[in-house]
Amino acid sequence: MAPMAVPTEQHHHRNTTKKANKVFKSKHMTKGALKDLSKGKIEIERGSRKTPHQQLMSKMQRRNQAEQKKRLKSKAKSEAVSIFSGQHGAPRHVAVIPVSEGVDLDAAVLQLNQSVDVPNSESYSGICQVRIDRFKQSITYIPATRDLISALDVCRLADFVVFVISSDAGALDETAQVLLKAVEGQGISNVMALVQVCGIHSSNLVNEIDIYSYQRLEKIPTPKKRTQVVTSLKSSLTRYFPSLDKVHSLDSRQDCSNVIRGLCTATPKGIHWRDDRSWMLIENVEWPASLTEETGDVVITGIVRGKGLKADRLVHIPTWGDFQISLITKVPPPSRKKEDAMNIDDAVNEEVLDEPTEDAEDLTTVSPEEVFMTDDTPSMLGQERKGVLLDDHHYFSDEDEPTAYEVPKRIPRGTSKYQSAWYLDDFSDSGSDLMDEEHDGDEEMMDMEEGRPEDGVFPDNRDAMTEGGGTEYPQSEMFLDPSPEEEAKQIEEYRASKKSEAQEDLEFPDEIELHPNTLARERLARYRGLRSLKTSKWETEEDRAHEPEDWRHLLQVPDYKGARNQCIREALVGGAKPGTKVHVHLRAVPLNLQQRNPSPLSLFSLLRHEHKHAVVNINMTLNSTVEAPIKSKEELIFQCGPRRLLVKPIFSSAGTTPNNVHKFDRFIHPGRNAVATFIGPVSWGSIPVLIFKRTSVADPEILDGSDEANTKPGALELVATGTSMAPDHSRVVAKRVILTGHPYKIHKKLVTVRYMFFNAEDIAWFKALQLWTRRGRTGYIKESLGTHGYFKATFDAKINPQDSIGISLYKRIFPRKAVEWDALD
Repeated sequence: MAPMAVPTEQHHHRNTTKKANKVFKSKHMTKGALKDLSKGKIEIERGSRKTPHQQLMSKMQRRNQAEQKKRLKSKAKSEAVSIFSGQHGAPRHVAVIPVSEGVDLDAAVLQLNQSVDVPNSESYSGICQVRIDRFKQSITYIPATRDLISALDVCRLADFVVFVISSDAGALDETAQVLLKAVEGQGISNVMALVQVCGIHSSNLVNEIDIYSYQRLEKIPTPKKRTQVVTSLKSSLTRYFPSLDKVHSLDSRQDCSNVIRGLCTATPKGIHWRDDRSWMLIENVEWPASLTEETGDVVITGIVRGKGLKADRLVHIPTWGDFQISLITKVPPPSRKKEDAMNIDDAVNEEVLDEPTEDAEDLTTVSPEEVFMTDDTPSMLGQERKGVLLDDHHYFSDEDEPTAYEVPKRIPRGTSKYQSAWYLDDFSDSGSDLMDEEHDGDEEMMDMEEGRPEDGVFPDNRDAMTEGGGTEYPQSEMFLDPSPEEEAKQIEEYRASKKSEAQEDLEFPDEIELHPNTLARERLARYRGLRSLKTSKWETEEDRAHEPEDWRHLLQVPDYKGARNQCIREALVGGAKPGTKVHVHLRAVPLNLQQRNPSPLSLFSLLRHEHKHAVVNINMTLNSTVEAPIKSKEELIFQCGPRRLLVKPIFSSAGTTPNNVHKFDRFIHPGRNAVATFIGPVSWGSIPVLIFKRTSVADPEILDGSDEANTKPGALELVATGTSMAPDHSRVVAKRVILTGHPYKIHKKLVTVRYMFFNAEDIAWFKALQLWTRRGRTGYIKESLGTHGYFKATFDAKINPQDSIGISLYKRIFPRKAVEWDALD
């Protein structure tokens, strides 16, 4: 008989082990809380949502908020495209850029237009405007050459940029890469790309039938090959424009029609810095009839874009300059009726849109009155300098220093102070009745301070005896100056062979070497010492004599953010509205500019104060592809917004410091960033900046001469990109020089240094400066040895014999003035 199964019971704890405490539900009913409430304490609601966007919203509120955002977005989009609507709406600007060699832009424009049945009677050479009846829009094609400046000028006027690439271009060449990088850095609106079959020219395209028959007969690759070409080109372009989704083919009528559809219906995203101002593409220039005067009033015609065009603000025309507006009138719309000879002149019926007021700006670049900066620090200019300036508040000299420590005299015990004056220093006796002369303190303190070996001072009188035990520090050896021949040989061996200046700056930045016959106190007279470059205050009183011309007449902006916002808000209201075709009457235009007629010619309105000069700072980064570093004060071309300036900038370290002092950089090396400073016109906001450098090419007309004389300016090379910063008149760029020395003898903390100075007077002049080593030790000059520049120094710890010793000196560098640069020169 099988045993019966024993039922198993699940183990559980007895309920006596579970204890439920009483829940505290009284909130603020403790005695302490009640006492605080009775005294008027206001409880802080922890975790409460204060601002409206933090409040919990109901379903209806969330739905209402979403609807409002949708409505605002739709309104902004309709406002952006409203200037293009209607029979007389503004045309959409389409820039056509050839990326590859052998591209025919006229043929590309003709193929695009014929895909939407635009008549062939239109002229497609140069800047041309066509009407697309299918989409009820007008398009202005602005072609560019395969030149860097031409492409930049065209792209900054475009609502859409169309890049045309040849089908034979397997990869982008160097010219195409520089062009695309520059256009991207300047700022660009909507981008499209087209592939053109090699061998197609506008002269071969007579009508629509000829286009496609010609393409099928001449060098058309197979569909597989065509797909590979398009994929390769798209990969190259998306490196610069990630938003590019497709590369269209010009040999497809459907692709061309889709491109036109996108150009006519898409909303241009615009360029931020351009759309904050008023601008236009100049369609016509009317010069005065009489050319006998040097200047005259010129009338230009165009359609206002961006913000409203105001007569009170100055305008800038690239390659021409800045001008004042005397009148803005509206161009009447073209009438369908035939012109009648008896009609009154159109100029009489023109509607005046804006005129200058008392608030109109003039062409003055600097303030007529000098701006003085108040300073409570006492001036040191009237005092005679006896040493190097340290931290702008104290001059060190031998007269101001405390007297050196004197070895106590040996006098008999019980001698009074008056009697001790009659004992000479060479008095010596070994009797026990001698004692040290005490002026203050007891014998124990005097014994502790005797000799001061930790300060590097040893008694020179060997006959003077003390009652204390012998010191562990040895006596100083007699120092002899080397002969001039031996010293010159030692210096030549110590200083390594000279490398290139840029390579030396990279390895040993800011180090200089003085000639033995050069006086450091004269060579470095303008330099000062700083305890800390980042925290020590820089007093500008010493720099008054070296300020550039008109330095105190420049524009100073204490509150940059507030001034920028105010100037940008002023441009939002008033003036001729965007989309209006106007005549702009310019005042006092030099008539010799009639020969300067670049294509395209554009106009940009300036915000308030943008014509005035200030200390401009550009945060720039040198391209990693640049082979050689760029030296400070080297001639460069800066493009900042609509302006191009010829600049010799000074470079300094980026970042912010408490004292607004930044170290001057002699070179900017590839891949590194710095702040370029110069004197030029103000630009409100963060504007992209392109920096170019002229490449030197050999001049075939010059056969003799040096390499530098046998060169002439060549093409532009894009060397760096950057962004404009706030103009800062108080930003100090301090040039640092480092004088280095060699540890000749080392005894614990006491070091004999050579090759830093070459005479005792220079040592006394720079004695107040702190010494430092590359391994982090600090010290001070104690005394000079001999007459050839050797000196003793004490450090905070023992230094390494292979370490080098240096001192840092600083002087302020002032920026140079920029001038307008013209590509036509």
